[in-house]
Amino acid sequence: MTPVDTDHPTEVLQDCVRQLMPLYQDSSQDRPENILAEYPNPQEVVEALRVLIDLLLPGRMNPGGCGSMDEFSVFLMRRLSHAWRHLRPQIERSIAFRWRGHAAVLEGRDPCTKDMQACSKEILEKFFARFADLRGLVIDDIRAAYDGDPAALTYAEVQLAYPGLLAIAAHRLAHELYALDVPVLPRIMSEWTHSETGVDLHPGASIGRRFFIDHATGVVIGETTEIGDNVKIYQGVTLGAKSFPLDENGNPIKHIKRHPTVGNGVVIYANATVLGGDTVIGEGSVIGASVFLNESVPPNSRVFSQHPELSIRQGRKK
Repeated sequence: MTPVDTDHPTEVLQDCVRQLMPLYQDSSQDRPENILAEYPNPQEVVEALRVLIDLLLPGRMNPGGCGSMDEFSVFLMRRLSHAWRHLRPQIERSIAFRWRGHAAVLEGRDPCTKDMQACSKEILEKFFARFADLRGLVIDDIRAAYDGDPAALTYAEVQLAYPGLLAIAAHRLAHELYALDVPVLPRIMSEWTHSETGVDLHPGASIGRRFFIDHATGVVIGETTEIGDNVKIYQGVTLGAKSFPLDENGNPIKHIKRHPTVGNGVVIYANATVLGGDTVIGEGSVIGASVFLNESVPPNSRVFSQHPELSIRQGRKK
């Protein structure tokens, strides 16, 4: 047994505690009343996300199969139940944060009149009622990746290996909770996905059918982005905000359109940057690599940047 270390300056640590306590007490907007017991648990949220991803993309997180469709239906029931058990208490803990923070105060949100457990149960019932639709969307995303990438040789390759597809599947789950006004949890999900795939996709972004992110790494998509159907983007693309409008007290104004709208059938090539809530890319347009764009373009446009002229000189032979 490791001996307990009692060789510490008790007075110094007690003084540190006295200085820290007011800082915790003065940050009531940032925490629940019981800081240890009531914060959502990120590990539990990620565990539920991994289970749900594995139901949208069977085999992606949990390799193995079932002998028959009857056995698979039992497997689905067990996994859905597992996800419910992990998510429900975390949603219950997160609900109180609907009414905390500057934006919530300005909006004058009324607290839930039901108990938090009933609220979390109602949210999950709505979430799982949509789960089959989410699976349908992800199937379309798999097909879009297969059709859009000549290097994709099988659907299984796309489903099991493509980081862009993992990012999209996780986003569709997080966005559903975001739409149900669940605070904190969707962002925990999106940041885990960011660390796994290199795609920083805010759960508030609205994305249509058959979305494909090729290569994935370095993509950034902001909260109020709207993306239509059959859109394809490449690595390094940013769909961001021009600036952050401030209110009279100097605080950023929340819940306003800050990010672009991308029409149906748009292709955005590598390292392009598109900024602004009033920027609309018309359907069928192509945005070239490394373009910097902060204004709207009409449908069926081709937008390319002028690159410096190359100079190639052959060296002398030795």
